Amino acid sequence: MQVRSLLLSFLYVFLLNSPAWSQSTLEKAVISYPSRSIASVDLFIAQERGFFREEGLDTQLVQIRGTIAVPASLTGEVHAIAGVGTVIRAVQRSDIPFKVLAINLKRPLFWLVTRPEFASISALKGKILGTTTLAGAQHVAAARLLRKGGLNPDKDITVIVAGDVPTQLQSLVSGAIQIAALSPPTVILARDKFKMRILASAVEEFPSLQNGIAVSERLLRERREFVKRILRARAKANRYFWENERGASEILAKYLKVDSSVALESYRLSQPAFTRNGIPTEKEIEDFLKMDAELLKLPEPFPSAKIFDFSLQREVNQELAVR
Repeated sequence: MQVRSLLLSFLYVFLLNSPAWSQSTLEKAVISYPSRSIASVDLFIAQERGFFREEGLDTQLVQIRGTIAVPASLTGEVHAIAGVGTVIRAVQRSDIPFKVLAINLKRPLFWLVTRPEFASISALKGKILGTTTLAGAQHVAAARLLRKGGLNPDKDITVIVAGDVPTQLQSLVSGAIQIAALSPPTVILARDKFKMRILASAVEEFPSLQNGIAVSERLLRERREFVKRILRARAKANRYFWENERGASEILAKYLKVDSSVALESYRLSQPAFTRNGIPTEKEIEDFLKMDAELLKLPEPFPSAKIFDFSLQREVNQELAVR
């Protein structure tokens, strides 16, 4: 009887002090993402499957534009930014103290979508393009596709901030905008439910280091292990994404509020655009920064070492046997 009491006492103390059982031991982490789309699937999976909690994190996912997330991160209101495209351009323009630690999405998951009455890109001259963030990944993808189609996106198109991707579809339907670069699953809904036209795809056109994890240099310096736990949770989620088609699709359907068939098509359509290990190749980085230099009218490509630091991600990959 005495042995049993001792065992029960030990079990009680163990559970009381275990992060898996005690909410008070979880550390708050706020991660921002720019739009409801498959681009942030790693965050949705990490939240749904408990990978953040496994790393001792009580994580809040906050949907805000990148231009808001950057200053919020500098003040400590946001710990990590998933929309790294905006961070990269902010570093290139203003040399702000941020580092991109992981890349989840290496190709631009955007399709140029218009209202049914426009049959070609040339017919879009003088029309309105809606985007999430000016100079963000979505805006850049749309501009490149419009330019390839013969228009000058700086002169021939009016660009407005029109909310996230699902909101842009609503604006397309109402006629408030006539052009948007939509990502899955919204592009599928636009095609099937609202009979919108898809005029071009950006997926195979150019590299786009769009989503991942970026943090302020101060947070990385002062709370390195905290940041590493965010990367570990994200890496576990990314592995789940690659290895579990059904499970990942079900989470997409839940978080993005779409039918399972739409979620599954979105998954299959998008999977090749994602990295497996959170690290793009040197050539992908080089090509991306070269194109960004042309877009931002920089005299030469920005040094990659001033933007990227994959050392923590490599540690995580080694620990989790991610290749």
